[in-house]
Amino acid sequence: MTEWSYTVRVWGIRKRPYRKPYQLRWQVGIRPHSESFLTSGLAESRRAELITAARAGEAFDVETGMPKSKVRKQKDISFYQHARNYVDLKWDHAPAKTRTGYADTMATVAAVLVKDTKGMPDARLARRALYSWAFNKNRWDTEPPEDIKQALAWFAKKSLPMSALAEAATVRKALNACAKRLDGKTSAASVIHRKRAVFHQALAFAVEAELLNENPLPALQWKPPERIEEELDPECVPNPELAESLLASVADQGARGRHLKAFFGCIYYGAARPGEIVGLSRTDLKLPRRGWGMMRLHESRPRAGRPWTDSGEAHDRKGLKHRPRSAVRWVPIPPELVALLRWHITVHGCAPDGRVFRTTRGGIVQESGYGEVWRRAREATLSPDELKTKLAKRPYDLRHAAVSTWLSSGVEPQLVAHRAGQSVAVLFRFYAKFLKGGDDEANAKISARLAQRKRPS
Repeated sequence: MTEWSYTVRVWGIRKRPYRKPYQLRWQVGIRPHSESFLTSGLAESRRAELITAARAGEAFDVETGMPKSKVRKQKDISFYQHARNYVDLKWDHAPAKTRTGYADTMATVAAVLVKDTKGMPDARLARRALYSWAFNKNRWDTEPPEDIKQALAWFAKKSLPMSALAEAATVRKALNACAKRLDGKTSAASVIHRKRAVFHQALAFAVEAELLNENPLPALQWKPPERIEEELDPECVPNPELAESLLASVADQGARGRHLKAFFGCIYYGAARPGEIVGLSRTDLKLPRRGWGMMRLHESRPRAGRPWTDSGEAHDRKGLKHRPRSAVRWVPIPPELVALLRWHITVHGCAPDGRVFRTTRGGIVQESGYGEVWRRAREATLSPDELKTKLAKRPYDLRHAAVSTWLSSGVEPQLVAHRAGQSVAVLFRFYAKFLKGGDDEANAKISARLAQRKRPS
């Protein structure tokens, strides 16, 4: 860590019989420093520089004897290099999905923080080079294709220095880029907030590395769009009758559909996230012949892609969302899901490693596969007008259907949050409209109480 001092003494220049005869001496704190020059003019120029910095109240580096502004200028690196340093810092302890988020943000910002655009690669090549190579640490030891190599060399040469980010206009340019998609349209609010958060962390790291005096982001007058996901849109959520019809339609989609019916059932009846189900093992289930069973959720396997995981597999292995790696969530499952799972295991068996759900080759169930089955089931179940809406658009909407059904059934929100693997705060914010679903009942109770006051005594 650099040691700074404001105690500076600068002495006069003395001449000695050496190759560089003019010597300047000064002291920072208790440490003496000296520098020799060929001419008296050069020595006087350095002396004036030190005196000016000292009179301006600038801190001096005890080690080098130089004022802070000069030390920072000597340390200054390009944003491109700083972004790679930031990715390197975060990589080893980040899940694969988070790594893609870092790369996405750094690629977005690095593409606009350049000195000029002369000779700049086209947008698609630039994006591929930055996202897939410059900010993917797993590929740093791999020789890239020639066009990628040239693109990376261009960004390394043209990237703005970190000192430029002390200017509000430069930071604003980066934030504006975070708010746009590659096609120029405005990004979703959740994407903008995520990119801004990562960019903020990168700038905080620059302060820690003494590349910036302070993080310029908090003081900047730039307001991103309001969050659009504060409340769940009820139009997306199928009611219990429709949800069961969709599950029946899934089974009608051939062998793959029959294999996935219980998979979708876990999302609907157990409010599990798809990533929590793909690795579900037979030992994670308690399936009695009658009554309710239990489902043990202890890990998530989101798909990030082979280039981003340490294992080289497409799916990463991590703990439950926003929970410690060792956290476990036991979810009671109704007889309907117990029967589905018992039937599934009897008919299809399990993978050699115990996984309940697998592809025909024994691999992890993919979004592309179950997404296609869900699309066809939706087309077979909904009316033409309903197909144009957001109703049950994604398999994930079955999870929303489960949580909303529990809430509308009168289950305590604290228990719903526990079973769904959410905090109570998130539950109240995200499912606010469903918590208001008991208004009619509440109004009737209030009316009955008010009516009591009108009765004659």
